[in-house]
Amino acid sequence: MIDLVSASDRALGEQAAPNTTADRLLQIAAAMLRELRPAAPIGPVHLDDRIERDLGLDSLSRVELVLRIEHAFGIRLPERLATAARTPRDLLDAIAQAEPATGVVPLPPMPAPLPEPVVGTPEAATTIVEAFCWHLERHPDREHITLIEGDETQETISYARLWADAGEVARGLTAAGVGCRDTVALMLPTSSAFFRVFLGAMRIGAVPVPMYPPLRWSEIEEHVRGRAAILANSLARVLVTVPEALFVGQIVRAELPHLHAVISADRLRGTDGKTEVAAVSGRDTAMLQHTSGSTGDPKGVILSHANLLANIRAMGRAAAVTSSDRFVSWLPLYHDMGLIGAWLATMYHAVPLVLMPPTSFLGRPSRWLWAIHRYRATISAGPNFAYEIAASKVRDDDLIGLDLSSWRLAFNGAEPVRAATLDRFAARFAPYGFDRHALTPVYGLAESAVGLTFPPLDRGPLVERIDEGVLAREGHATVSSDPAISALEVVSCGVPLPHHEIRVVDDGGREVSERTEGRVEFRGPSATIGYHRNPDATAKLFRGDWLDTGDVGYVASGELFLTSRAKDLIKRGGHNIHPYDLEAAVGDVAGIRKGCVAVFGTADRTSGTERVIVVAETNQSDPSSRAALRERIMALAAIHLNGPADEVLLVPARTVLKTSSGKIRRAACRELYDKGLLEAPRRAVWLQLAGLVQQAVAASLRRGGNGLTQVAYSVYCWLVFILLSGVCVIAVSLLSVPQAGFRFAHIAARTMLRAMGMPLTVENLERLHAGKPAVIVVNHASYIDAIVLLAVLPSGVHFAAKREFARMPLFGFVLRRLGTYFVERVDPAGGVEDTRELAAAVSRGETVVFFPEGTFSRAPGLTAFRLGAFAVSAETGAPVVPIVLHGTRSVLREHRWLPSRAPVVVSVQPPVMPTGRDWSAAVRLRDHVRAVVLRQCGEPDLMR
Repeated sequence: MIDLVSASDRALGEQAAPNTTADRLLQIAAAMLRELRPAAPIGPVHLDDRIERDLGLDSLSRVELVLRIEHAFGIRLPERLATAARTPRDLLDAIAQAEPATGVVPLPPMPAPLPEPVVGTPEAATTIVEAFCWHLERHPDREHITLIEGDETQETISYARLWADAGEVARGLTAAGVGCRDTVALMLPTSSAFFRVFLGAMRIGAVPVPMYPPLRWSEIEEHVRGRAAILANSLARVLVTVPEALFVGQIVRAELPHLHAVISADRLRGTDGKTEVAAVSGRDTAMLQHTSGSTGDPKGVILSHANLLANIRAMGRAAAVTSSDRFVSWLPLYHDMGLIGAWLATMYHAVPLVLMPPTSFLGRPSRWLWAIHRYRATISAGPNFAYEIAASKVRDDDLIGLDLSSWRLAFNGAEPVRAATLDRFAARFAPYGFDRHALTPVYGLAESAVGLTFPPLDRGPLVERIDEGVLAREGHATVSSDPAISALEVVSCGVPLPHHEIRVVDDGGREVSERTEGRVEFRGPSATIGYHRNPDATAKLFRGDWLDTGDVGYVASGELFLTSRAKDLIKRGGHNIHPYDLEAAVGDVAGIRKGCVAVFGTADRTSGTERVIVVAETNQSDPSSRAALRERIMALAAIHLNGPADEVLLVPARTVLKTSSGKIRRAACRELYDKGLLEAPRRAVWLQLAGLVQQAVAASLRRGGNGLTQVAYSVYCWLVFILLSGVCVIAVSLLSVPQAGFRFAHIAARTMLRAMGMPLTVENLERLHAGKPAVIVVNHASYIDAIVLLAVLPSGVHFAAKREFARMPLFGFVLRRLGTYFVERVDPAGGVEDTRELAAAVSRGETVVFFPEGTFSRAPGLTAFRLGAFAVSAETGAPVVPIVLHGTRSVLREHRWLPSRAPVVVSVQPPVMPTGRDWSAAVRLRDHVRAVVLRQCGEPDLMR
């Protein structure tokens, strides 16, 4: 029997050995607090302390506390306890009722096999409702969503059932006065009610606004009031929620005149009758996804039906999703990854979705893994902290018999991906059939619906070890293998989704070269048009048609590597936390200097997520007054962050760094905190701050100088180009022999590159045999590709160029004088005739240079190869010599007119002989050569 003795006032700090269950429980809690905050003063822990407000434990810490209690007492606590318990006393009561741990988890029964595969997807659909109806017409009884809790299946929902339930909701919303394009707020937990209300709103053309529900309904009042800003920003006409929230909702409704009704989902059932689907288009708003949920300035991302469908289709293509997959998710439905990535994407691709509440995962993380085992899931996703919990918190006894071999895509996104977490997870679960290649770090943001970059399939994580010193000083990502050098492990998030683009720019908005750190921007069909009723935030989001992610990183070989998150955004436990409202609330506390509060996040490498730090200036010196201030700030943090702060620092006046205009410099404060300087002796603080400011000024001057240097270099390059081009035009005009003109152009091109200081490396040029005819094919990446080839190739070669160039007065004249052949790209008959002419030239002993891609784009990647060059090779029997250009795209991208200095490599690959003279031989030759170029160019395959 477990001894239970009331000890509500007994603290763990007592010297006596813990003789009661309460003592042992408090000892476990206090020991964990000391580990979490070793530098902060830890007071006594009492049974009636609030776990969040007084002890400051977030959801991750709760999981750890429950696991420690179970291990210490040899028991199995209820799964919901990690989120439901409010005080240690609740945990004490649960201990008394817990069952002994058996040490073995029985294998759950296997579910029914997957339904028959579905042929095709709703490619012609222009709205989410049209996509749903496509499936409804073809397989109404197909398994769509399976809701589970613990080991039990709660219900399975087919397309037909969800459509019928949504019809009832649609009629109920109409009766409540909701019309087309009105907004409907959803504050619902993971349940069938969420799906029927969301789809029901869409059926009548209304716009759903997901809002996250409170973790504990006992705190519903604080939660609903905290979400009033979203209701106000979205102009929600109706709030659909659970019965427990109705009373508080009615109070909030009195403050929001546009909010006509607060209704529980169970009562939202309309009368009998047919519900017509509203006539909306792909351009219409499908939903509002709020990126912040507190009281100040919520940002509601406007996502149209076209945005959602474009993102879903692009993600499906990048992940090779089929209806034979199965997705297991515990992600909350108010979050874009759970709502769009898990539900709407699986609906579109007819992938059965198995869904458990987030509390099931937080209460018993092993349930996530067992659900994958039980349902033979092929896809599942979570933020980094979820993989860290699974890797480090789940006990071996909970994994006996686990089989994860079906898991082919383990998406890791929504917060910074840690290389150490990936390694721990792969190593921990390899004995259970998990393949490291399934780990798939991805990147996205609500402004792009959900997804933006995905890595190549089946490759596994790509991690670079970057020299931190070089990155800080020069902004260049230099890979280092020296263990003595302080290095940053950066995980690739992959390449942009099909039809989407990313770029990295400096502070002046100029695109930087490869491996240079800067702000990440994007554009594409998933991109939002802006924030709902927030023109100021929308204006800051756009730079022309590019959108600022707010994140910092670099691009290498077409893949995105993020080096730091958005400047102010905190990502903890899969949630986005914005600091502004908490700073304002703490500034209003008596004893805190108003406007002198900084809230920021700092990496917690142990948990794989971020810790929230609150720094507040005060003149209070009395210990009891300072303790009261800390308690008040922790209480405010619990309200504004929907969770606790990890640490509260009370610092002297003029410690919190600000800009000259008075704005809080959170990043600089974070740097001081990470260096342990925020609580340094008062006498030395200004000296330390001065050093930090000096570093910041030096960095700013260096970046500004780099910008001016870049402009000056670009102007110089253009002057060199204009001068040498003019000389070249005159010389080529006067020289009557094309070979002589080519030799002069060759010298001019080499001189131009040298004058520009362009680092040029040529590899294996000897593979081009002089005097022997060949077909040269080159990947196309930049405007300067032709100049580089002119500088490298021997005389006697001829270029094949598109016929449009021949019609350019001066340019066409020069190309003709250099012996260029012009080919037709549009007219098929003309293209065939041009191919015959080129084949005749090769048969005469000439070597012809082709750009088989035909064109290039600013985004890295190899596009499809046209067949002309390979048809010439097959017909003549001449070898194809692949030449791979690397680096020219960084020098001068499409639509950019300011060149950068970047190294360029020209690599001549071994010749490839045709294996026949027919059409099939030309196709085989094309595919083989393209594979060679793709392997060597270091850019992604845009045909995947």
